[in-house]
Amino acid sequence: MIMTIAAALTAYGAYAQNDSDMNGKKTLVAYFSATGTTEKVAGMIAEISGGYLYEITPVEPYTAADLDWHDSNSRSSVEMKDDRSRPAIENDLKDAESYDVIYLGYPVWWGLAPRAVNTFLDTYGFAGKTVIPFATSGGSGISNSEAKLREQYPDIRWKSGRLLNNPSKSAIKEWLE
Repeated sequence: MIMTIAAALTAYGAYAQNDSDMNGKKTLVAYFSATGTTEKVAGMIAEISGGYLYEITPVEPYTAADLDWHDSNSRSSVEMKDDRSRPAIENDLKDAESYDVIYLGYPVWWGLAPRAVNTFLDTYGFAGKTVIPFATSGGSGISNSEAKLREQYPDIRWKSGRLLNNPSKSAIKEWLE
């Protein structure tokens, strides 16, 4: 009887350990949002996934004038014309290396991720980590930005991303599953 109980507990412990390995991945939901649209989606992803919500915060916040894509001299226009542009961000993410899965959110600017996202990836690396992009956009898809990120950061294990414009919680839950 004691041997049976011991065997059952050992089997349960092995199952619980395997379950933890499969479902217990440490998740980060990192996002850049200049107007709040991507922030709202990121918040829903963090709530549903149980991930840690982290805002990629530029040292110098973007103003409405900075975001005027009609003005070729606006800050965002100038940054997006230069592949090497890396606007400074707050460097305050603790234990970045401890995350297994990173959901990376951003608005699509000029068909790409904003340069602040590049600064974030350059700062924290995430080589060998699973990164799943998600984006919001007023008119562009995610595919071009996703392809460029894969090209720029080949050491990351990229998973297919999703454009999430005004999603419901049930749509996000379905995508996460």
